[in-house]
Amino acid sequence: MRAPLIVLIVIFSVSVLGMSLVPPGMGIFDAFYFMSYTATTIGYGELPGPFSGAQRMWVIASIYLTVVGWAYAIGSLLTLLQDRTFRQAIALRRFTRTVTRLREPFLLVAGYGQTGQLLGRALDALGRRLVVLDQSAERVDALDIDSYHADVPGLAGDATDPRTLDLAGLEHPCCEGVLALTDDDEANLVVAMTAALIRPELPVIARTVSPVIEQRMRAFGSPTVVNPFDRFGDRLRLALHAPASYQLLSWLVGGPGAELEEPGRTPAAGRWVVCGYGRFGRKFTEDLRADGLEVTIIDPAGHEDEPGVIVGDASDPEVLGQARPEEAVGFVAGTDNDTTNLSLIAAARARNPRLFLAARQNRPASAPLFAALDIDWVLVPAEVVAREIYAQLSSPLLWRFLQDMPARGDEWAAGLLDRLQAHCGSRLGSVWKATLTEAEAPALGPWLRGGDARLGDLVRSPRDRDRPVAAVPLMVLRGHQAILGPADDELVHDGDQVLFVGHPAARRALLETMTDRPVSEYVLYDRNVPGGWLWQRLTRRTPHAD
Repeated sequence: MRAPLIVLIVIFSVSVLGMSLVPPGMGIFDAFYFMSYTATTIGYGELPGPFSGAQRMWVIASIYLTVVGWAYAIGSLLTLLQDRTFRQAIALRRFTRTVTRLREPFLLVAGYGQTGQLLGRALDALGRRLVVLDQSAERVDALDIDSYHADVPGLAGDATDPRTLDLAGLEHPCCEGVLALTDDDEANLVVAMTAALIRPELPVIARTVSPVIEQRMRAFGSPTVVNPFDRFGDRLRLALHAPASYQLLSWLVGGPGAELEEPGRTPAAGRWVVCGYGRFGRKFTEDLRADGLEVTIIDPAGHEDEPGVIVGDASDPEVLGQARPEEAVGFVAGTDNDTTNLSLIAAARARNPRLFLAARQNRPASAPLFAALDIDWVLVPAEVVAREIYAQLSSPLLWRFLQDMPARGDEWAAGLLDRLQAHCGSRLGSVWKATLTEAEAPALGPWLRGGDARLGDLVRSPRDRDRPVAAVPLMVLRGHQAILGPADDELVHDGDQVLFVGHPAARRALLETMTDRPVSEYVLYDRNVPGGWLWQRLTRRTPHAD
């Protein structure tokens, strides 16, 4: 805007100077006053005196000059406002100012694709603050219309540039972690590497589908790496041997409000047919063979180092016939094309309706088509990554429980599922941690130090202690010792951490028991103690001594 402003100033100065010099002339102040309301088109109308013909001619010329000057300046301003670089500069300034002013812990999310959006909404529901960085300006603009409870600053930029990560708050003292969730494994590697070198104390969670990239990430510190293809194979093996454990795990990682799915068909032991031998197909085949299952692979590219490979397009009926799907127990459509996967599933089902069908869904828009086919298992990489990261971030105790739970056996998992349904229903409620310390549970001090503090007494209702609250303890963590699925007679001690799942009302009830002394007296000892000090003295009913 430098040139338009200079043009306006020159036109205004020449006009004022001419009005002061044209006979009969007027003072500089009067000329400046007259040109101010004339050049700005206000037209106030007050004249210091009658104008001569020469003055009127000069005023006419000045008016046209100022109109041209204003048109030039306004046109330049509109062009500037439409310039992409200028708008990016304004957005960057606003973003930087917003991030700098953050005074509460936040997570830096690099990548706001399907995984970032799913995870962002789940974490926002928990009250976690986010700062988003994504290559796509359209995705960043979508932050303004998404229904987030808190403001989510977003920047369209290259996450592989350390300066961009710095602008997004990597070095901000309130940054509590970095999530590398882009669709590019190399970009996620750079984000993890930059965070490890600049802020080595920050936890980093990165997504990748490449074992090589995963190893390179682990060379920088100890990031948590999530490979959706690896997780899908692990879940398959769990479902093969422990269907109740798989059902419990899937329910708990679904997040608040998740419905407990009905037990589906269990994958059977036998020969499997895998179409597509890319990263997903290779990893899935490794998991099947590690479980002692026979696998037939169909792929257009030949793999001489792999046994049982049929070279060709699985969409070709002759090629598919060579794999003998009518003699197999499972069929996997694992290519990177949704249309191909859908057609393969339909063709395999036509040959063998008893097949256990698994497919890879690559695009969110294809979800209704996969649902219409009623496939036994559908891998959506974004959902797998989002659910696992949510389980880790929502409560570290939940992640510890999910890691240790399969070792307890399927019968134990089935019993815990029945217990959860009996107390909480089929819809997953809140998952939270209760720390039994003086700071967080001041009303439980005498009870915990009494030596006979049983977990079942803690989950009694403050309204009627003969009824339990709608919550189930999943785990008690005592130091490094984890007690999974503790019974009601499990003794708890000062400093224990208890992982609960249940209705939000049950969480409020437990918080009331832990912090309100009269409530804890009723719940734990069946004693009605007045809340006020005076009434306690008058009724001679006081709480248990510390």
